[in-house]
Amino acid sequence: MFNKILIANRGEIACRVIKTARKMGIATVAVYSEADRNALHVAMADEAVEIGPAPASQSYLLIDNILDAIRQTGAEAVHPGYGFLSENRRFAEALATDGVAFIGPPASAIEAMGDKITSKKLAAEAGVSTVPGVMGLIENAEEAVKIAREIGYPVMLKASAGGGGKGMRIAWNDAEAREGFQSSKNEAASSFGDDRIFIEKFVTQPRHIEIQVLADSHGNTVYLHERECSIQRRNQKVIEEAPSPFLDAATRKAMGEQACALAAAVGYTSAGTVEFIVDGARNFYFLEMNTRLQVEHPVTELITGIDLVEQMIRVAAGEKLPFAQDEIALKGWAIESRLYAEDPYRGFLPSTGRLTRYRPPQEVSEAARAVRNDTGVYEGGEISMFYDPMIAKLCAWAPDRPAAIEEMRRALDAFEVEGIGHNLPFLAAVMDHPQFIAGEATTAFIAEAFPDGFSGVEPDARTMRRLAAVAGHMKLHKEARAAQISGTMEHHARKLAPEWVVFLGRESFPVRIAQTAQGTLVTLDGEALEVRSDWTLGERLFRGTVGGEEMIVKVEFIRGGARLRHRGAEFKAVVRSPRQAELAALMPEKQPPDTSRLLLCPMPGLVMALHVEEGEEVHEGQPLATVEAMKMENILRAERKAVVSAIRAAPGASLAVDDVIMEFE
Repeated sequence: MFNKILIANRGEIACRVIKTARKMGIATVAVYSEADRNALHVAMADEAVEIGPAPASQSYLLIDNILDAIRQTGAEAVHPGYGFLSENRRFAEALATDGVAFIGPPASAIEAMGDKITSKKLAAEAGVSTVPGVMGLIENAEEAVKIAREIGYPVMLKASAGGGGKGMRIAWNDAEAREGFQSSKNEAASSFGDDRIFIEKFVTQPRHIEIQVLADSHGNTVYLHERECSIQRRNQKVIEEAPSPFLDAATRKAMGEQACALAAAVGYTSAGTVEFIVDGARNFYFLEMNTRLQVEHPVTELITGIDLVEQMIRVAAGEKLPFAQDEIALKGWAIESRLYAEDPYRGFLPSTGRLTRYRPPQEVSEAARAVRNDTGVYEGGEISMFYDPMIAKLCAWAPDRPAAIEEMRRALDAFEVEGIGHNLPFLAAVMDHPQFIAGEATTAFIAEAFPDGFSGVEPDARTMRRLAAVAGHMKLHKEARAAQISGTMEHHARKLAPEWVVFLGRESFPVRIAQTAQGTLVTLDGEALEVRSDWTLGERLFRGTVGGEEMIVKVEFIRGGARLRHRGAEFKAVVRSPRQAELAALMPEKQPPDTSRLLLCPMPGLVMALHVEEGEEVHEGQPLATVEAMKMENILRAERKAVVSAIRAAPGASLAVDDVIMEFE
């Protein structure tokens, strides 16, 4: 077994590998860019080596810099994580030349399966059903349009060396094919150092289901059941679960055996994932093979009890797999929610900044439930514009799917993140969506469930009443604290009127509030709800029961009240006396500033290109500027016909949220 390994990655996956290595008694080496000097994975490792400037192309993607770090530290093996160099054949070969073990498949398997074009050809030769497409490389945008017409729209433009949703675009017409081709090439070059693009038919209403395989160098190959990853945004997985609610045992077995056969055919060793598209009749089609550990591997670990990172290390050290196919259990249900630094209320645009508050739910591992949080950040740390926006992977396990969903709901309720935009409200909304609960979500789920974008959740009347009761409970605590400070508690308590009006946003709830021996009794329209909790004034998380049912609410005190967040909904809560409520109704509302004549930068990012000039007339949908953030290109378009009166930013400029890019007449 190895004495020391280097992790050629960053963030949560580097931390994840370090945890298993520590459990195995193996020393670890972290590498980091200038931007990651204070990162969590650096602090966790036994040693750390700086490898270059912030851009990944100048640090994490430079093979020579990683090799220098290996030589400096004497690491015997390298775990590549995912992304960066994890599927780079030249990296695996360079390690072999230096006598360093690669904790992953052999270079020949990376070449055969890591390249999506080659892997599709090999799969077809092996008799595996594949999605229609053109596997040859596409030279330019006009060729892309020609091929797309031959296949038939819609089509998917994909980076040959891609992964994680980078370098992928869906085109529904010629214009989108031309535009998507160039954006895909740019993203592919930036993320992987390889701008090759191919095209395939985009299958509508599909299920995205993948099979986890493990293989050793002694001829043993097994599959660890499947994961469903159908809930995606911009081809980036958001929620994954294992097993799939759609597959039956026969389909699971057939897909698993086919995945193992494909892996064996190319001499694959280590952990890998064979991805399929499955239609409504459970016909499955090979998409690609990821020759690395997947982001969503924790859900497989939770339903099998197998540490995939440990098995990867042991296989790389020459050991045999310690189990056969019939010994791999499928126990319970696991769900993973990816927490991203992105603002769901602004089209899921990336968000950067400092984590002023980061309090994940407590991790547990019990017989009937489990909560796991794989993360690479900490409170006070900074989310950089240079890397992937994923903050954490929150996982929940339970004996069955309904219980796993409920466990995930509670964990999301308790997850506190402040200082940046994040997608916690959206994740909570998905957990409560009828289509997801029924197990009927396809890859079109987000577009179908939120066709106009995500604007929050409107709770039902029952939930609103429970939130109003929580606000009433908090009001009683605030009044009690005020009495203690004044030193006139008894006198104040006798004068406290029982009637109040709770405002949640624009809705109002006349209530009566009274203290009981166990908590607070809040009466709304004759319904009495008792609130019990050990919550104290100033705490940011309310945990308790309302009417005998558990409730978790995030609390942020602001001027004039408190901001309450629960299950994807957010309200400003204000509790007023009846007279104050009457007077407040007479107050004029402050109108937001008019920004209709401005193009504002929607996220922190780098201006890659400006597509118009001052004085130019633009039309609705016309590209105005391209801004890159977190390795993704975002094209900003005109909302209506206008004339550009002034351009305030130049290509190469680094902008913050709401910085002005251009003005219109």
